[in-house]
Amino acid sequence: MLNLHDTIVAPATPAGVSAISIVRLSGLDSIAIMESCFSKKLFDKDGYTIHYGFVKDGETKIDEVLVSLFRNPNSYTGEDSIEISCHGSPYIVKRVIETLIKSGARMADPGEFTLRAFLNQKLDLAQAEAVADMIHSNSEASLQLAISQIRGGFSDDIKYLRQELIDFAALIELENDFGEEDVEFANRLQLRELIDKLLTQIEKLRTSFISGNVLKHGINTVIAGKPNAGKSTLLNALLNEERAIVSDIAGTTRDTIEELFTLKGVQFRLIDTAGLRESEDAIEQIGVGKAKTEMNKAELLIYLFDVKTTTPQELELELESLPITKNRVIAANKSDEITIDRKDWPEGVLFISAKQKNIDSLITALEKLVETYEFGNETMVTNARHADALAKSSESLQAVLEGLEFGITSDLVALDIRTSLHYLGLITGEVTNDEVLDSIFGRFCIGK
Repeated sequence: MLNLHDTIVAPATPAGVSAISIVRLSGLDSIAIMESCFSKKLFDKDGYTIHYGFVKDGETKIDEVLVSLFRNPNSYTGEDSIEISCHGSPYIVKRVIETLIKSGARMADPGEFTLRAFLNQKLDLAQAEAVADMIHSNSEASLQLAISQIRGGFSDDIKYLRQELIDFAALIELENDFGEEDVEFANRLQLRELIDKLLTQIEKLRTSFISGNVLKHGINTVIAGKPNAGKSTLLNALLNEERAIVSDIAGTTRDTIEELFTLKGVQFRLIDTAGLRESEDAIEQIGVGKAKTEMNKAELLIYLFDVKTTTPQELELELESLPITKNRVIAANKSDEITIDRKDWPEGVLFISAKQKNIDSLITALEKLVETYEFGNETMVTNARHADALAKSSESLQAVLEGLEFGITSDLVALDIRTSLHYLGLITGEVTNDEVLDSIFGRFCIGK
């Protein structure tokens, strides 16, 4: 079990040489520990103040620093906290931490600062998870979504749903106390209306997970096609840099190459794959196998073909062999090198020239795909754990409706309602256990 009486310390900035690094300290004795190895007194200083001085190990000065002081409960963790801004030498950071540990602190576990913020009710569990999302955000859209969730938008929606259900659950539970008297405190018609309303709201949140997951992780996009179709050239054109080796020799790409490409605030996780063909080369066979695996996992498949060497009939056969993906774009490459009668080709084929970076039609298709996702100002679910909890809560509410339809006893209705409340509570942390907390906060960095 977590010992909240310990004072914890950790670096809050990445390892490596930098101009400034930050070391964090939080806990009951953080101010006393800092004062014991600082050149100035801190015990009588106010919170939200910054103090210049030296970190010392005995009489030895380690570094010239700025110490930011936060007093409970007005800190990130809800505890007395210190942030030390020191010079960014890894050796200096190591010496500062060693000195604080020698003075009574211990090294923090992964995510322990945010875990303490949760336990001290500075954040609920969904907000705490959004902190991790914010740290790992890699586009404007994912950043803004994380900020919205840290501010409590998603949590507020869940708490509202849960409170409405709790109010009715209390009436059902009251009926159980008068079981022998056959009384009803909860109006069954109103309960059905409430469950229908909650199911609609939960389904809306569940549906938003599709768009929310795209904002958070990006669109998994595979570029596939036969050798020499121009896949690597297209990757370079999209990135506007020479990322992949381009050659006229078939089979140059043996492994997958992954890069990020941002369009309209949404990331496309581009995966360039080996050319699809039968080969005697064992290494190339492995590459083709990996290409097929990535194609099966793709959210978007960009299938590229050489329009100079492929007939419309051959393209039809190639398309029939492709796995079914949610979204698919078919692009005829090298279309600047020959005269094309576009009526001969299947509807929707895009004509591009990756070498000449004439890919406007492809960019337009990708922009239209982005627009199909519902990126509104409403709450979006981005966490698979939350989506799963919502699904299970919905199942329990469906069971309530079925129970009301068949006239089951109020104690069984109450059981299904309690189950639904349990799953909603798992999202924000009203209901939790050590295993869930370890899983969530174990993925955080040490200093957060």
